[in-house]
Amino acid sequence: MTLFESLFFNVFKHYKNAKNKNANQIATVYISVLQSSILLVLGVFFAGFSKQMHLDAISQDKAIILFVLATIFIFFKNWIQYAGQKRKVLNAKMLRKKSANHSLLMLWLLPVACIVLSVIIYQAV
Repeated sequence: MTLFESLFFNVFKHYKNAKNKNANQIATVYISVLQSSILLVLGVFFAGFSKQMHLDAISQDKAIILFVLATIFIFFKNWIQYAGQKRKVLNAKMLRKKSANHSLLMLWLLPVACIVLSVIIYQAV
């Protein structure tokens, strides 16, 4: 089981107790936002690195379009992955394992921290 699947099920379990109807949707949005924010940090880092090395491989407009397309792909991938049979199989595996419960506040601060880090890297370069 990957780190993202573990984080998905931590969010899913929390919201399943509180809001049974939308738990899967909230957890899918959370994991998609987290993966997109990590992609943003990596993109800003490599853009700053290529700017420092005077590489003009891709323009800023094309990079933004590429990021938006990658984010849409991430949302669809997670929607397909966590909406069907695979989620049920992974849920059964998670019931057998004793997983660490993370604080929900800390889980929601992960994407925020990634976005703040990307803004700091962008400002520095």
